[in-house]
Amino acid sequence: MESSYDVVVVGAGNAALCAALAAGETGASVLVLECAPQEERGGNTTFTAGAMRFAYRGVEDILELSPDLSPEQVAQTDFGSYTEQEFLGDLARVTEHRTDPDLAEILVKQSFETLRWMRGKGVRFIPIYGRQAFKVDGRFTFWGGLTLETVGGGPGLVDSLVKAAGGAGIDIAYGARALSLLTEEERVVGVEVRHEGGTRQVRAGAVVLASGGFEANAEWRTRYLGPGWDLAKVRGSRFNMGDGIRMALDIGAMSWGHWSGAHAVGWELNAPTYGDLAVGDGFQKHSYPFSIMVNARGERFVDEGADFRNYTYAKYGHVILSQPGQFAWQVFDQKVTHLQRDEYRIREVTKVTADTLEELAAKMEGVDAEAFLRTVDEYNKAIRTDVPFDPNVKDGRRTEGLAIDKHNWANTLDAPPYEAYAVTCGITFTFGGLRITPDAEVVSTDGVAIPGLYACGELVGGIFYFNYPGGSGLTNGAVFGRIAGASAGRTVKG
Repeated sequence: MESSYDVVVVGAGNAALCAALAAGETGASVLVLECAPQEERGGNTTFTAGAMRFAYRGVEDILELSPDLSPEQVAQTDFGSYTEQEFLGDLARVTEHRTDPDLAEILVKQSFETLRWMRGKGVRFIPIYGRQAFKVDGRFTFWGGLTLETVGGGPGLVDSLVKAAGGAGIDIAYGARALSLLTEEERVVGVEVRHEGGTRQVRAGAVVLASGGFEANAEWRTRYLGPGWDLAKVRGSRFNMGDGIRMALDIGAMSWGHWSGAHAVGWELNAPTYGDLAVGDGFQKHSYPFSIMVNARGERFVDEGADFRNYTYAKYGHVILSQPGQFAWQVFDQKVTHLQRDEYRIREVTKVTADTLEELAAKMEGVDAEAFLRTVDEYNKAIRTDVPFDPNVKDGRRTEGLAIDKHNWANTLDAPPYEAYAVTCGITFTFGGLRITPDAEVVSTDGVAIPGLYACGELVGGIFYFNYPGGSGLTNGAVFGRIAGASAGRTVKG
């Protein structure tokens, strides 16, 4: 680590590394500060499955990003299309039309080009078979606008970007926690850093904040998200304590977005407090649209089939957190267990099986067994069994007359052996953060850009509210990371 650089990037996940690479393209010297040790590098990105949502016209765009697909794969797959209008519509719909229209338009319109740029940096993409497409009548059909993931998932994405950074001459300092921003006459001119047991100042022409939200900070979660959020599991990095947000607020940056909102999913009940790199994203339990979920009272509490999984999973964790005891059980029978994602087959899972519903109810710890059996009986009788079941579309196979109806993929629970999985809330990232301009400049409380300060990734507010379309988090980080790095580099290099 030198004493000065053109651009310093705080953070080392997907958004941060994209910012560093984009800044490097301008000819700027770049330092990346990673507060984690090297073996835990990559922030939340390392804990993801690597899915990235983007707008595409059809199979020709898919092949441009994933040219290694065989003719046989192309022939047996319906990739469909996902237009910019559909992406914008999904983003507006799931955020209840609160998403910043300018930032949302940039995210959508630059999504494909950004993935193509990432491929040029060595990131490889493959179709998400098995998680976003089911094989029906010999053919895969992709659904929900989410088609590709990075090879190697989140860890593979981080490895590819780190390799690209090394090739571009970008310095990465591990175990280096940014403490505060250095300013002169209201301009950001560097960062104070704690590294190798000491504190030092690193001067910079511009600083890019990309160090994630405050999801790992139990005190901040309780302060901003509300009571009970201190009990949530953290899906990802233990280092995302909100430091980047705090440093910016300390010099007058404007807080922005949904500070009481977060991306939170159904997560293994007995998972550790923070993410485990050995398991990665395997603690998630996202096949619930084909199950029923019941709480401690033995009651269903959510429409499991309200929409495709990737439009509901980011908000259902909060619903689970609000249940008695902060847990739920997902219950399946043998008609649908073949549709379960791989995460249901890992060793680190709280699972019970039984040949009868009565036996299953007795094994589901913490659940009112009699009430559960009544729930299943009422649910089975309410299903429109005359409607065909199809996991690739919103099939309209629903219940009628229940307090909470299931609107798609409703199947009677009557094919033993039965399986039940215990879940709680796993928080992914927080929605509140800093306000930025379309050039990723951080905005002050006076409503003007703070000279020399940029931001991208999870610590930017105003894009996601209440919920988010699956896979748009990594794309958001990459799009605005590229913009932030390029803006910072151009500023420094004139």
